[in-house]
Amino acid sequence: MAENRDFYTTGQILTVGNAVSAAIRLYRSHFKDYFLLSLKAWLWIIVPIYGWAKFYALSALISRLSFGDLVNQPESVRSGERFVNSRLWQFLGTLILMFFIYVGIIVSFFILGFFLALIGTAILGGVDIQNPTNIGTWWVLIFLLVLLLAIVAIVGSIWLEIRFSLVILPLAIEENVDATSTIGRSWELTKGHAWRIFLILFVASLITLPMQILLQIISFIVQGILEFTPDNNLLLNNLLLLFFIAIFIGGSALILPFWQSLRAVIYYDLRSRREGLGLKLREREI
Repeated sequence: MAENRDFYTTGQILTVGNAVSAAIRLYRSHFKDYFLLSLKAWLWIIVPIYGWAKFYALSALISRLSFGDLVNQPESVRSGERFVNSRLWQFLGTLILMFFIYVGIIVSFFILGFFLALIGTAILGGVDIQNPTNIGTWWVLIFLLVLLLAIVAIVGSIWLEIRFSLVILPLAIEENVDATSTIGRSWELTKGHAWRIFLILFVASLITLPMQILLQIISFIVQGILEFTPDNNLLLNNLLLLFFIAIFIGGSALILPFWQSLRAVIYYDLRSRREGLGLKLREREI
């Protein structure tokens, strides 16, 4: 049954609910194309290095096509694929740079933990733990130190993940962007909007949660069967493993287009807020 759907009202600034709703509608209106691109991306990820770059590029292509709908300039899959393939090595460069950035962040976190441990040690050095009345104080200080470190790690990782959540979109959409500048572009666009983006992603995660739970249940079932399967029954073991891989790739291929459509919506909303782009979507017959 056909019906006309407006994704946005012209010039509308998105709320959390509208952003998620728009992503769902974009995905539903292009389900076949987006799912096939996502499936191709997940199959490529099996191939080291080059396949990872292809995964990055095809994921970004879904966002590019979604963005084309948002600006009322729809693009064919073939045309969009030619564009992202022309920047394939830039996507690989972005992937490598992000790897080193995350390594640097992890190292910095351990350095911070080391200094917090030194501070804690200095504080505890002044506590006579031989005195029974000070044992409670000693454990409270240890608990507070661990709690502080955990909070810094969790909040910091969430904040950084959000600031880097759009890194592949400028490279897939904008002109004169390379592997380095696309990272800076994501950092620039998300500035001051990190926790609003967090709310959008949190609500979106609730939508994908049932599929993720289902995949986990299937994983546990397959693992349980494999544990009780005789080691000499290689055929059954291999069939179960292939079944699990197929289910995982298929389920992941269903989820990825939703997230990439949502990133396109967030990206466009941020550009609208920062650069005055009007949100304008054509009516589509579904």
